[in-house]
Amino acid sequence: MDAKAEIFDPGDHTALVCIDDPELQKTVIDQITALNYGCHAGLFIEDISLKLSTHVYDVVVIYETFNESDLETNQVLAEAMAIPASQRRLQYLVLVGPNMVTNDDMMAFACSVDLTFCLSDISNLKPVLRRGVVRHKEFYHPFCEALRAAEAG
Repeated sequence: MDAKAEIFDPGDHTALVCIDDPELQKTVIDQITALNYGCHAGLFIEDISLKLSTHVYDVVVIYETFNESDLETNQVLAEAMAIPASQRRLQYLVLVGPNMVTNDDMMAFACSVDLTFCLSDISNLKPVLRRGVVRHKEFYHPFCEALRAAEAG
């Protein structure tokens, strides 16, 4: 499957993988597609910005050192944090990198993402991501229901 050219149908679970290391990108895409997500790959900041502004992805995976950056200079992370709250709460942001601690809630909070994931654990991404997405949906479900009720009423 070519993650750059995949066309999504309404109702598909979708992911954007922003990793510029080809081997790591393939590993992540393989695990995400095994969870029945359609994937797009983002290799350039302009491409990623366009994709984030035109589609609400269910999962967005960001490489900590994308384009040789760090947390303070990571343009992809900055772009993802600039997403409006109404769209952001529908997305699950994952930050993957050598300095991340896998599934550390405080680190995720400090980085403004939903999940942090260490490169040394990348072979376990699939089960951790599956649990995290379910937990995220359960957490936001009452809030989203209340918003829908307020908009309808």
